[in-house]
Parts: sequence; C-alpha cells; structure tokens
Amino acid sequence: MENLFEGALKFRSEDFESHRSLFESLEKLQKPHTLFIGCSDSRLVPNMITKSQPGELFIVRNIANIVPMYRQSEEYLATTSAIEFAIQTLGIKNIVICGHSNCGGCAALYYPAEKLAKTPHTSKWLELAHPVKTEVLALMGDSHDESAREWMTEQLNIVLQLKHLMTYPFVESGVKSGEITIHGWHYIIQTGEVFNYNFDQKVFELID
Repeated sequence: MENLFEGALKFRSEDFESHRSLFESLEKLQKPHTLFIGCSDSRLVPNMITKSQPGELFIVRNIANIVPMYRQSEEYLATTSAIEFAIQTLGIKNIVICGHSNCGGCAALYYPAEKLAKTPHTSKWLELAHPVKTEVLALMGDSHDESAREWMTEQLNIVLQLKHLMTYPFVESGVKSGEITIHGWHYIIQTGEVFNYNFDQKVFELID
C-alpha cells in the first residue's frame, strides 16, 4: 500500500496542479460524453487507452464486461442502475462495451464447476455469458486451438453484451432515433491495438 499513498501525494503535487483548472471546473458538475462499460481486469485502463481526461468517461466495470438484460427488480442492480443513470440522468449519447485479450472471466466459462467452487457469485454472474460458450463450441467443432477459442470467446461476448444493451428501452429508442451510438471494442493488451465491431459486416476491425 505504501506505493499507493506515495502515488496519491505525487498526484496532488504534480498531476493535479498541472490540471487544476480542469478539476476546479468539475467540482460540482460532470458532463461525460461516453458510457464506457469495461472489464474489471487491472490491465484495462479506460482513460489511458482512450487518452481521455477526467469528466469525459462515465465508467462501469465488472467481470467480463457483462451487461445484464434489462429488467425491473427490487434487487440491488449495480450495472443496470449505472447504465440507467448514464443515459436517463446524464444524457450520455455514446456507449462503448470494451472487452480485452486474455480475459479471465471469458476463460472461466470453460472451467469445471469445482474450479469455481470458491467463487459462487462469480460463477453465477458468468451465467449471463453462457450462450457465448455454446456458440463458440459449436463454431469450433473438433478444433482444440485454445488461442482461437480465447479470441472468439472474447469477441462474441462483446457482441452478446451489445445485444443485451439493446434490451434497455431507453437505449433501444435512442439508437433507433440516432440519438445514441453504441460500439463494441476488443482491446489487445500486448499490442495496444483496439478492434471496433462493424455491425453491418459482423466483424471486428482494427482502429487504425
């Protein structure tokens, strides 16, 4: 923890001071332009890969960048409420769902039940992505190429979550009217590349 305390002090004396006017303008108001839904993985840093400043991104992170299908409930719905707040209250017009390479959540879809015995809540959460596993296994047939399976699982998971996002009435209406745009990104940790989903061609294309 010592390095985190030192980092906080360094931020206050260096980074904050160099951006003082920006932070002062954000004191009582935020106007983010994009809702960024990403994985909780520590290697995915939304502001770094988008070169965005504080106040630009409204960020939601969870295991495997999952978007639960919309439903009304008396439960405590963290991701659902964040999406609702971003669109209905903040008026955000752009949404990015960003997955990444070497995703532990996507890999866990193929684990035997006993390997997830100590993480029952994680196991339950990943049920939302089980259709991805079914689709990948059907597409791969008898192939045992684990690298191809990993890549395919991560990308198809992003596509599934984009479909889940469209079950939110206020998102669906916004997309159909042209007021909201949605994007699916696949970030490659070891190269820094980001692939954007082409809805018409149904492929991920390198942002270049």
